[in-house]
Amino acid sequence: MKSFLIVFGSVFLAELGDKTQIATFLFASEKGMNKFLVFLAAASALVSTSALAVVLGNLLSKYVSPNIVKTASGIV
Repeated sequence: MKSFLIVFGSVFLAELGDKTQIATFLFASEKGMNKFLVFLAAASALVSTSALAVVLGNLLSKYVSPNIVKTASGIV
């Protein structure tokens, strides 16, 4: 549960006010746009990119030291 909360909190804070959230806000503010579909599409996109990050991170960890990955992630 601790790992879940750390990851959730980190991603939640990173997503606040970013370009994705602003784009979703703009789509949801359009007249005639189905708000549930905007939510579903945005949530699906986030889940897909997160899944890709997990797969690539797992693959990368087999070839690169975790310390290097952490350092590079911190710099980025």
